[in-house]
Amino acid sequence: MKKSTLGLAVIAAIPMFSSVQVLAADEAAKSIEKIQVTGSRIKRSDMETASPVTLIGADEIRASGATSVDSVLQQMTAAGGAMTNPGVNNGSGGNASINLRGLGSARTLVLVNGRRMINSGTGAASTVDLNTIPVSMIKQIEVLKDGASAVYGTDAVAGVVNIILKNDFEGLDLNVNTAMTSKHDATENSIDFTVGTSFDKGNIVFGAQYTNRGEASQSNRDFSSCPILEDENGLYCGGSSFSEGGHIQSNVTAPILNKKNEIEQTGVANDSGLSGLGGSLHRYTTAADAYNYASSSYLYTPMNRLNITGLGTYEISDDTSFFSEFTYTKRWSEQQLAPQPINFAFDYDPSTMGDSLLGQTYDKREVANNAFVKGADGQYVTTATNYAAGDPISYRRRMSESGTRNYSQTVDTVRIVVGAEGVIDDYSWDISANFGRNDSVSKTDNLHNVSSLTADVEAGTFNPLSEADWAQSNVSQYIYKEQESGGSQLFIVSGSLSGEMFELPAGYAAFAAGVEHRQEKAWQDPDSIAAQGLGNDPRIDPTSGGFNVDEAYVEFAIPLLADAPFAESVELSAAIRAFDYSTFGSDNTWKLGLTWRVNDELMLRGVRSTAFRAPTVDELYSGKAISYDGVTYPGADDQAEVTVGGNAALTPEEADTLTFGVVYEPQWLDGFSMTVDYYDIEIENAISTYTSQFVVDQCIDPNGTGTTLCENTGAFVRTDGRIVFNNQLRNIGSEKTSGIDLNLKYSFDALGLAWKAGLDTTYLDEYVVDTGAVIDYQGYITNGSGGYADIKSNLHLTVSGDSWDATYEARYVAGMDSFTCRLDQSECVAPTTPSIVYHDISGSYMVNDLVTVSAGINNMFDKEPPYYTGNYDSNTDPYTYDTLGRRLFAGINIKL
Repeated sequence: MKKSTLGLAVIAAIPMFSSVQVLAADEAAKSIEKIQVTGSRIKRSDMETASPVTLIGADEIRASGATSVDSVLQQMTAAGGAMTNPGVNNGSGGNASINLRGLGSARTLVLVNGRRMINSGTGAASTVDLNTIPVSMIKQIEVLKDGASAVYGTDAVAGVVNIILKNDFEGLDLNVNTAMTSKHDATENSIDFTVGTSFDKGNIVFGAQYTNRGEASQSNRDFSSCPILEDENGLYCGGSSFSEGGHIQSNVTAPILNKKNEIEQTGVANDSGLSGLGGSLHRYTTAADAYNYASSSYLYTPMNRLNITGLGTYEISDDTSFFSEFTYTKRWSEQQLAPQPINFAFDYDPSTMGDSLLGQTYDKREVANNAFVKGADGQYVTTATNYAAGDPISYRRRMSESGTRNYSQTVDTVRIVVGAEGVIDDYSWDISANFGRNDSVSKTDNLHNVSSLTADVEAGTFNPLSEADWAQSNVSQYIYKEQESGGSQLFIVSGSLSGEMFELPAGYAAFAAGVEHRQEKAWQDPDSIAAQGLGNDPRIDPTSGGFNVDEAYVEFAIPLLADAPFAESVELSAAIRAFDYSTFGSDNTWKLGLTWRVNDELMLRGVRSTAFRAPTVDELYSGKAISYDGVTYPGADDQAEVTVGGNAALTPEEADTLTFGVVYEPQWLDGFSMTVDYYDIEIENAISTYTSQFVVDQCIDPNGTGTTLCENTGAFVRTDGRIVFNNQLRNIGSEKTSGIDLNLKYSFDALGLAWKAGLDTTYLDEYVVDTGAVIDYQGYITNGSGGYADIKSNLHLTVSGDSWDATYEARYVAGMDSFTCRLDQSECVAPTTPSIVYHDISGSYMVNDLVTVSAGINNMFDKEPPYYTGNYDSNTDPYTYDTLGRRLFAGINIKL
């Protein structure tokens, strides 16, 4: 063939650590003219383009001891916010994701060999599960830190991650790896092999990887062994008010004014209630009666994963080749939470429930002028009041008799790509079909049919005030296993043509053009009990839907100047993509870029573009469900009942992106390079929900002003004191983020050794979100959305000898303020987090030409994650910090 494939081109263009790889690249470079770089479909002879691209080689991945892609990508300084990983026990579903710029994983496009990867995970997935991509088959990763919708379509708002597989491998590569923490938990064992062969007409590569990951418990770390709470005296071990033995509270009501100055029947809360822990009723206290749910929760979640990959090319003629890709992943993952908390209400009937409540009292808040009365100390005035027959009772209980809630997922993901590529004269073409499907089954053990239990309470056949009735043998009749299934499917047919159009004084103008038809669908079927609302939570609707889109794009590279004073070369790049969605109609995006190479040392670059993200099937059609969100409002329950779900009326998010920067490679310091890039991303029409507390402040509080907001949500206070409103997805917000990326690299020889140093730093200038309230998250760490440190930096140093190499890496995360404490830090015991530096070391030794051994330590000094007020899980933020501590790993590699 006249032109090389992308895979061979990348090897030639990028220096690797291994001397064997460098020699192979040099040989390949002799026959390679141009390459294709992520962010553009036009082949060119220079890796540096108008858009900033970060390269992660296979050797870097191996040095980190990683057996999954997420552990590599999530350490990038450009990553932030909420990224699911094994340290997220509550709600992760075993998934793993990448979140560039902290803008959300759905706004980062993931490609494999330049083509879309199927959204995968559990249910109707909206993002790519990185578990589906085998580390052992990765040649390199290219990360485009710029919007690229004009080139790739939807989702490429924050950037693009293009994972390039070994499609030209020859021989056998076998790896056996193991890892564990210094606490002897979270063990991880992996074995993989890759075999490939070339013949006259093509190449075949096959790979398989099996990974077994063990768990770690929150109880096995000092910082997470119990839920930490705060009071005026500082920090103490607390827990949940859904406690063992039952937690009883009076549900007597009194008239309270709402926002419209109308009287509502609102629950009158008492200070503590009663606890049945130990078998006898007594006043509930947090110190003695709260349940330590951390003792049975995972700190690090277990998983088994099988990845199978096959790649093949076959030369049909001198100018045409057939190619194919096959990946299959099966994942078995687990999470574990404390026994289920249940709650229900009943009227106290001493004739069937006994007289245990008649001698007990609760603190009833005094009411005057339709408001709770406060004393001079600012506390509510209460009167000790006896429980009486007929009193409405709110009952909460931790179902420790039934055992922990055990979540498990079995997920199958398959992706098949077939196509042909070739050249006609000086033009390259390709056509392909891309099919992907993801199927998942999720199970939860030890849930309870609360509707059935409540019916028995009302019928008098179950006495909630008798501990004998709560015995495991009696409660087992209410236990059920929840099972739901879901999946996603993707089908793409595409074709492209690229080449040079005509010659200009500065060189040849080039183009790339293509068309694409894409179909997506997704579904999720809830458990039958959950669908009927017979469990502890209200009913959940199924999810089902899909869409199709037709797209066409064209991209140009126009040389403007060459070999001129202060302009060795100047190139203009432009792209436009038009799309027509079955769900919302048609539109287009565009890109303009400029690269100005001043001389051999200095290049300036910049890109101005628009980007978009079409709503996913899950966002459009996910069934309605109820979420209980924590809120604060006098007289109301501390959990609001919020309706969440999709919205078929959603339209795409629209973004304006700007990047400009400098590339400097001085001749006076051979081996040194520097890039500095500024980025600015503004998203309008953002798909989001309102913050629950914001809804309460604007719609329930008489001083609120959210008229349109209140009409949208329908917020009100129900007669039982529960705040209720609708918070389904809407196009309601805007987001803006900007900052600077700095990259320094230096390769040199000294002391008879080869040295390679690198420094990546990202400075976050702002991350402003407007969903009715304008908030800048820069420098904050949140409860559930991760951290937005103003500075993140990675230092990398590798030294290599003839048969060995050693690597040191330092990862820095700047200190942050707790978002919970942003209005008044004096109310918080820990309103900030300190700056954190993690130190990692690794090394490898080539025993002979066939065998190499390696080992390393991550988080060498066993740095604990910091506590902060308003933490997310494990008393810290597992999205941002290392929760495992010191981790040791080792491996052996055999090559034939």
